[in-house]
Amino acid sequence: MQERNKKHRQGTVYSTDPDFQYDYGDNAERRTLSSEKQNLRVRLDAKKRCGKVVTLVDGFVGACADMQRLGKMIKTQCGTGGSVKDGVIIVQGDMREKIAAILTKCGYKYTVR
Repeated sequence: MQERNKKHRQGTVYSTDPDFQYDYGDNAERRTLSSEKQNLRVRLDAKKRCGKVVTLVDGFVGACADMQRLGKMIKTQCGTGGSVKDGVIIVQGDMREKIAAILTKCGYKYTVR
């Protein structure tokens, strides 16, 4: 068994359990569902953004890399900035109609709120 660097242990300082195994969070990535099986939610949000409006796309089930690719494609085709954080694709501005058209073209199921 390979001993890991102790600096990567966040949260646990000491355990009295002799059978304790530290969880490093190396869980395997989830498999990405096909676009037909995805159920994405597209909504508008302005909370905690100093009144600036952003469009959020959430509900993606799958690997982080696939969500990054989808986010980059949406941002590129909308011609605006944004990011992918915590399982949510954030696109600057009110782009609900454009994102709906992009998701339809790619075969994703979605709901617009």
